[in-house]
Amino acid sequence: MMRLRHLFNNQDLAEMLVKNWNYDEASLELFQDFRISANAIYPFRINGEVCFLRCCPGSEKYQENLTAELDFITYLRGLGYPALEPLPSKTGELLLHKQTPWGDHFASVFKQVKGKQISESGCADGIILAYATALGQLHALSATYPTPTPPRWAHLQVFDWIAATLKTLPHDRQALNELGMLKEYFSRLPIHSAIYGLVHYDFETDNVFYDETSGICSVIDFDDAMYHWYMMDVVQALDSLQKELSKEAYAQKKAIFLSAYSSQFAIDDDLLAAMPVFRRFANLYRYTRTRWSIQEHWDNEPGWMVELRQKLAIELKNDSASFGRPIPL
Repeated sequence: MMRLRHLFNNQDLAEMLVKNWNYDEASLELFQDFRISANAIYPFRINGEVCFLRCCPGSEKYQENLTAELDFITYLRGLGYPALEPLPSKTGELLLHKQTPWGDHFASVFKQVKGKQISESGCADGIILAYATALGQLHALSATYPTPTPPRWAHLQVFDWIAATLKTLPHDRQALNELGMLKEYFSRLPIHSAIYGLVHYDFETDNVFYDETSGICSVIDFDDAMYHWYMMDVVQALDSLQKELSKEAYAQKKAIFLSAYSSQFAIDDDLLAAMPVFRRFANLYRYTRTRWSIQEHWDNEPGWMVELRQKLAIELKNDSASFGRPIPL
């Protein structure tokens, strides 16, 4: 999530940025269906097809990561993988860095993918099979992906960012202690192409779309991709799936998921057993990003911001619940 001061709708900014692409002028009325979290997303149309403008302030993202994200998507699409399609601007660029009256902003445009989000499609066995197959295929392609220039950041750089960020926040010794424990644990894990590579990092049910006609899943939002153990994606996909299911149903769907995934890419049993530790990495990273996002305060904040702070306070408590617990060797 971006810092709270950036979570305001700015359709004038969106219109200024979208003019860098060819678009159907009447379709800007779709801007009213915007959403803002880690980026601002504004729907519109190009030649009648729904597309999305994705933008964010330059202070919120690393340009090297955004460039590497688009390189990875281009690589995947070139091999037939159903990742979302980025559309070039009038000048042929997939990523623009523009100065505006509201500061510098990054902007990209993507075509809408087919199907419905897994979170809205139900969890029939066939959908779970397609979901897991898409993740296994992604990792199989990632294992042969040449390192781009500039490279996407890796888990070590994420640890460095967490450390630097936590040191600017008061009263976070517990989180810093958790960081130390996790750094020590992951430093002992082997790193090679069969288990470690560029992961999606947000392969959750709202970022994967199932198309009933083709039976194929399309994948969006590679914004958080990083080099990590592939198990990181498996853990987060299963955790996302678990939120959609009862305890009894989840056990069955998990078995289907792991079997389908394994048909495309091998699972390391030792890393599978370490799922709780990977979950703690995700908790610490999300905790730090949340604290970074909400550190600014203002007088007379709007009601939605007050409610958001209350919701995020609960999430911070949940994410920090495991901090400091012993990690099995």
